[in-house]
Amino acid sequence: MVWGLRGVSRVILANNPLSGALILAALFWDSPWQCLLGTLGVLVSTLTALIIGQDSAEVSAGHHGFNGMLVSLLMGVFNLAGDWYWWLLLPACLGSATCVFLSSSLSSLLVRWDLPVAVFPFNLIFILYLLCTGPNNPYFPHHPAIPPGALEVNATEHIPVLHGIPLGVGQIYACGVMGPSLLLLGAVFLYSPLLAIHAVLGSAVGTLAGLSVAVRHDSLYSGLSGFNGALGCMVVGGLFFTFNWRTHLFAIACAFLSAYVDIALSNLLGTVGLPACSLSATLITTLMLLLTGHLAIYRIPTAKVMAPEHNLISHNQWEAGEPEDKENTIV
Repeated sequence: MVWGLRGVSRVILANNPLSGALILAALFWDSPWQCLLGTLGVLVSTLTALIIGQDSAEVSAGHHGFNGMLVSLLMGVFNLAGDWYWWLLLPACLGSATCVFLSSSLSSLLVRWDLPVAVFPFNLIFILYLLCTGPNNPYFPHHPAIPPGALEVNATEHIPVLHGIPLGVGQIYACGVMGPSLLLLGAVFLYSPLLAIHAVLGSAVGTLAGLSVAVRHDSLYSGLSGFNGALGCMVVGGLFFTFNWRTHLFAIACAFLSAYVDIALSNLLGTVGLPACSLSATLITTLMLLLTGHLAIYRIPTAKVMAPEHNLISHNQWEAGEPEDKENTIV
């Protein structure tokens, strides 16, 4: 149970079973069917990792659960057959299990550059699922994605744009309701207040980026314009880089880049009815982790990444150490 809850919280870059429990409560509040799909996805992927003999430390830390959870959640969101369509459990289980194999394969490649697998498996498996089934499939129909740059067909009810900022955090779990989204933000805050601040900041930056290129109002109000910015800002803002004013500005820049690339990819893939999911944030943050130069000295090795507050304490202790210790220490 603890391993599964850690896998649930890994979606928001946390490692806390209590945060995972709050997230499941938020998903149940939003939709019991979505909560069931997400729980099934994280359990199937975690059990698959155990069966095929993946590293026990990674399994217990939830590294093999979050991709499977996201695949199951998005299958439910895009499903046209409605809630409690039990046949959907079959592709959900298969997709969640496949994420483990893909994650294991990619990790052996990315470890050469000390890069995390992140949600590459989820993005690839889910897009392949949509391509395999198609919107008119008799068993697993799904509605096509609408590009954010598409013209508004009907007049949209006026909603404050600020409404989309907390929903940007909720959309990380495909949740577009205010109450559950605030509970999800609380789960991030429980793990790390600094990470929660960057989540809100990144979502606001993504919303601003959407406004600057006049995306559809629905994308702004529902938080779809903000969630990639939130993810990008969270990764750089203290998680994989030691927090300071330089990396804070770097996190804001990463949020802008993630949001603009998401708009571009969504417009491109939307022409064939496919969503961009979290491809933009995954690609941009991966490139940021390969950064060289002055900012690279604040890069934290993947194996040593903890909550931003712990990373900051470790860095301060290192700075206060003896000069000979600094020469032999990598932060």
